[in-house]
Amino acid sequence: MQRGVRHVIAVGGGRGGVGKSVLAVNLAVYLAQLGRKVVLVDADPAGAELHTMLDMELPMAPRSREDLDEFELRTFPTPVPGLVLLPQIYTVGSIAPLRPGRKPRWASRLRQLDADYVLLDLGAGTLPSSVDLALGADFMLLVSSPEPPSVEATFRFIRALFLRSLRRALVRDRFRMRMLERAQNELPPLPSPRELVYEIARYDSSVAELAALELAKLKPRLVVNNVKLRADGDLGPNMCEVARRYLGCDMDYVGQIEQDDSVWLSISRRRPLLIDSPASKSARNIERIARRTLALAASRDTNRQDPPIKIYPSDPTLYEVLGAPRGATDEELRRAYKRQKGIYQPKSLPLTSLLDEKGLRLAQAQTEEAHDTLLDPVRRRAYDLSTFPETEDAVAPRDPAHSRALEAERAMLREELAREISAETEFSGAILRKVRESLGVEIEDIAAHTKITAGSRLHAWIRAAVRPLSQAR
Repeated sequence: MQRGVRHVIAVGGGRGGVGKSVLAVNLAVYLAQLGRKVVLVDADPAGAELHTMLDMELPMAPRSREDLDEFELRTFPTPVPGLVLLPQIYTVGSIAPLRPGRKPRWASRLRQLDADYVLLDLGAGTLPSSVDLALGADFMLLVSSPEPPSVEATFRFIRALFLRSLRRALVRDRFRMRMLERAQNELPPLPSPRELVYEIARYDSSVAELAALELAKLKPRLVVNNVKLRADGDLGPNMCEVARRYLGCDMDYVGQIEQDDSVWLSISRRRPLLIDSPASKSARNIERIARRTLALAASRDTNRQDPPIKIYPSDPTLYEVLGAPRGATDEELRRAYKRQKGIYQPKSLPLTSLLDEKGLRLAQAQTEEAHDTLLDPVRRRAYDLSTFPETEDAVAPRDPAHSRALEAERAMLREELAREISAETEFSGAILRKVRESLGVEIEDIAAHTKITAGSRLHAWIRAAVRPLSQAR
């Protein structure tokens, strides 16, 4: 008897060529190497390609309708033990894959597969089939890269997700659907979810509240691929922050993948990166993303939902403008101001498609006002008294750099270390790395504080520092 799928993970994001297929294949390999039963699904509406990345032949589809129905969910073994592929299907005389036209029934049957994980490679674009598969998954990984078209495509995919989910929620209510269509007619195509909620509230507050709840249910996780420069490392957290502010979407940052020649070499050799070059930088990055995904799956608050946005527009507080808590020190406010200054620049990468020139000038003016007011003790005190009731609790904004994925990964590592470390434990490099990552300490941080160059000397210093702790246990 089939026990059903534990988790469905969709990998998408909008633009082609950003590495969605590479990430999907290697996530599937990582999970299979852990002993999980994994089904990798080629759901790209543009055509089949995953079989080539796994050095497999594309299977021939049967000609008869009866046999085709049985063939629809047939999986094929891959060279990786524990991993099977559900490929695209072409029929005689067709130039497009068969699956997109059969999506509703086919997608519902995915949950019946005997597997621990099903990974969907959605391909590029915002076709209804891809968006519906993303909405039906347990985890939604959006892949972007440090390029304006890629950032814009990621935000466009979020807009499409919200609009599709809202229409699905209202499809049986003609009156409310008319309210939605009326509000849409006042806005450009694929509007900002936040702006659409505000526009709906002008006509019907109950529909706006439902729309806000649908928006709060979206839980996309972001991966930034092809990271080349140091500045590119800030793109993911910055995109999550501006998505919350201008789209109203709570996007969580999972991690980044550094640009590495080993990636295209592995594709040329038709071997997954984690098998062809497991020690490469990009392979380690993907492993960390996979660990965080697993940690989120095991986390008790995976389905935790933030409060929905307010259905009527209101100006952000000066603390919200800087992304700082009300109790922030002057130094914390200065760092927050510097970060916001970096985001709100002309042609800013994380703001692609979100703000026009007028909106950018307004955001810059708000940032300067927040800096001047909150770093003046007298003005800050007067602002706090006039803005916040004495009984109101201060709610600190969530730091996008410290995402739920990162918190879940550290919690999982601490649980593993509690089982592994004892008085007899010999601290190998792997355990030291796990200890460091569970505490959120990077090699670069240790090197900066100890003035020891990152490398073998630093690892030897860490072993010497940790050994007394082991003996004390």
